[in-house]
Amino acid sequence: MMRVLSRMVVVSGLMLCASFSPTSFAADVAPPAKPDATKGGQLYDQGDAARGIIACASCHGAGGNSTIPANPSLAGMPHEYLAKQLRDFKLPEGAKVPPRSGPDGNPTIMTANVAALTPEDMNNIALHLAQQPIKEKATAGYKDLVDQGRKIWRGGLPDRGVPACASCHGASGEGIPGQYPRLSGQFPTYIEEQLKLFSAGYRNNSVPMHEIANRMSATDIKAVSDYAAGLR
Repeated sequence: MMRVLSRMVVVSGLMLCASFSPTSFAADVAPPAKPDATKGGQLYDQGDAARGIIACASCHGAGGNSTIPANPSLAGMPHEYLAKQLRDFKLPEGAKVPPRSGPDGNPTIMTANVAALTPEDMNNIALHLAQQPIKEKATAGYKDLVDQGRKIWRGGLPDRGVPACASCHGASGEGIPGQYPRLSGQFPTYIEEQLKLFSAGYRNNSVPMHEIANRMSATDIKAVSDYAAGLR
């Protein structure tokens, strides 16, 4: 009987420790700082010369509404998605290339631009952009590719294992907050370039997108990129 009681005491003690340990450990770890959109806006608009950070607005436009097709519009994008992309441009310690690279696997200018940004900076900028209204919207330009683009967007290419783009990016290209970016109104040439980078493996920060883009022809990519840009 005494042995049984002893075992019960030991087991109870272990369970008590288990129930308190996570709480005690969590209390010792500072929670991540909440993103500050005001600080993010200052960095986006003005940069920080003392730290070698250039103003994002110089390339991506006021409030994230770009007027340059090579530079995507970022206004209204989910802040979780934007923060992840900024992190993916950064070169990890010991790595030769960042997860997001450009043509031929070379780092893009964004790798240099984010080098001095802290994780807090990235979250702040991302939240600022997520709160900006969308003013400048690109449009589709190839009438002869509308039917093909619509087919891929709505139904995919089942014979090649390509799912409907709408299943992740929304029927109207609005995206899904925290997961998938908005593509409606984005520059078609930018979308096309990113799909090509996914296909080649140079943009190596989404396995599903690599597999999807790799199953599409150049014409498929151009058609669906143009169609997405014209969605509203």
